[in-house]
Amino acid sequence: MTRPLAILALLLALLSAPAQAALDASEMLADPALEARARALAKGLRCVICQNQPIDDSGADLARDLRRSLRARLLAGDSDEEAIGYLTKRYGDYVLLEPPLKPATWALWFAPAGFAAVALLLALRYFRRRE
Repeated sequence: MTRPLAILALLLALLSAPAQAALDASEMLADPALEARARALAKGLRCVICQNQPIDDSGADLARDLRRSLRARLLAGDSDEEAIGYLTKRYGDYVLLEPPLKPATWALWFAPAGFAAVALLLALRYFRRRE
């Protein structure tokens, strides 16, 4: 019984290592509240190199630069919105893991529902013909 638990613990430790390695200790802020704010914001920002991975978890050099830039903005006294606005101004809405709902992003928000509706209509049509 202890052997499977030991294997499970080792597996969990190995799987969590990349996420822990992504953030360098030199990047962390001295103020714990400010660091928590930076980590929360970084979880909502996409690494523009990695596919759908937040910069908080990414080990890419660009993600590291984005984390440093975000922390620098927070240290300078920017609000959360100002810090996010600075990064979206430089990288566009693509840097946001959850892009805003506006005409330029309607396809991102409504295309999946449209495809599902078309697939449902085609399936209904197919099954009605079989009867």
